[in-house]
Amino acid sequence: MTWFVYLVRCGDGTLYCGIALDVAARLEQHRAGRGAKYTRGRGPLELAYQEACGSKTEALRRERSLKRMKRPAKEALVAGATGRP
Repeated sequence: MTWFVYLVRCGDGTLYCGIALDVAARLEQHRAGRGAKYTRGRGPLELAYQEACGSKTEALRRERSLKRMKRPAKEALVAGATGRP
């Protein structure tokens, strides 16, 4: 099983970080209001970034490191993944 760490851009411009086995299904849970409390009422939600990890443990470690990053670093990561300047 491949675990993923992902960033979701909320309608208010904030970024939410989480982990999942199926990112698309997890995003739909967030959109339906059954995801994290943080994302409820912050729609529309858009997947901004995802990264494959080898295990759940690695995904949790990467999630923790992403959550510790400052916003400009997260935005640079997203921009690098999308090819945006």
